Amino acid sequence: MAAVMDWQVHPAAPTGLSEEQAAYREAARDFARAQLAPYAAQWDARSEFPREAIAQAGELGFCGLYVDEAAGGSGLARLDAAIVFEELAAADPSTAAFISIHNMATWMFAAHAAPALRARWGAELASGRRLASYCLTEPGAGSDAASLRTRARRDGGDYVIDGAKAFISGAGSTDLLVVMARTGGDGARGISAFAVPADAAGIVYGRKEEKMGWNSQPTRGIVFDGVRVPADHLLGAEGDGFKIAMKGLDGGRLNIASCSLGAAQGALDAARRYMGERRQFGKKLAEFQALQFKLADMATQLVAARQMVHTAARKVDAGCADATVWCAMAKRFATDAGFSICNEALQIHGGYGYIREYPIERLMRDCRVHQILEGTNEIMRVIIARHLLNSEEELR
Repeated sequence: MAAVMDWQVHPAAPTGLSEEQAAYREAARDFARAQLAPYAAQWDARSEFPREAIAQAGELGFCGLYVDEAAGGSGLARLDAAIVFEELAAADPSTAAFISIHNMATWMFAAHAAPALRARWGAELASGRRLASYCLTEPGAGSDAASLRTRARRDGGDYVIDGAKAFISGAGSTDLLVVMARTGGDGARGISAFAVPADAAGIVYGRKEEKMGWNSQPTRGIVFDGVRVPADHLLGAEGDGFKIAMKGLDGGRLNIASCSLGAAQGALDAARRYMGERRQFGKKLAEFQALQFKLADMATQLVAARQMVHTAARKVDAGCADATVWCAMAKRFATDAGFSICNEALQIHGGYGYIREYPIERLMRDCRVHQILEGTNEIMRVIIARHLLNSEEELR
């Protein structure tokens, strides 16, 4: 059984978490404080990809949290994973977010790969010894993912892939690419999913993008020029790719929402400390009622977002028919709330919040992109509205 299941169980605090979940949270918090927090600012400033730290996270089971144990993962529930990602992100949202994306791609691979392929890669990915990237977005297909143009054609015992992907997290530094490519006609039903070794002949990686945040993980475009992969690298059946991608994104949206919760919690904790230390006009900032109200609103927003994320995770775990719309609502609400809380924490810090000596500006930069990726928050609103207008079911 994976190391994540071997942690000592402590009595749960009155948080609604089980004893096991409280233990997962404590283990993730201890890891984040020891292995992420001391180095996060350096990784950000130097744009370093911390593979060693990610591998250490893998040793604890964090790189295959909700991958089946039979495939080498920890076999946890999505709610358990959300708890872990929040704790990691409280110290380093950028590295935590990459670990969450790797988990999503690894789950998609493990859930749909042929047995022999799963045996070859599954345990390596779930342990963090090898890493995966998720390749859906293209230069001309972002929010309209079903319009992607990368194509895979059958040629004997292989598929040959041609096309381009954009904004791929980890590209050039990972080992396996989960690639969506068109094998049929236009629209979602013509898309298939493939597991492509990242060093396959014909793959060309673009320059590493210079970004506002997420600097501890590389982001590149990828060109596929006649890339051959064996037919058994198809994930699921032909035409299943879009369904696989969207099902993966339900979990991905929970993951990135959880990372926003973590960034917000880290910012809130920093603001509390600062208000207890900083003095102006002869008294601590904590004594000013206007700032007390601001802190209270931040905490209320965070708790509400956390409850929504956890409810959505329970929906996914239970296999509820409305899980997708709940994930969309949780992603929209938590990522907006997370950025707002980080921004308010920076305001409380004044000029000090704007300089890199304090972690606030990094937390805010890193969580801003969460409102864009895994489906923009505008697309989340589209998903929610369509459900409300096209379904007789109530959201309860």
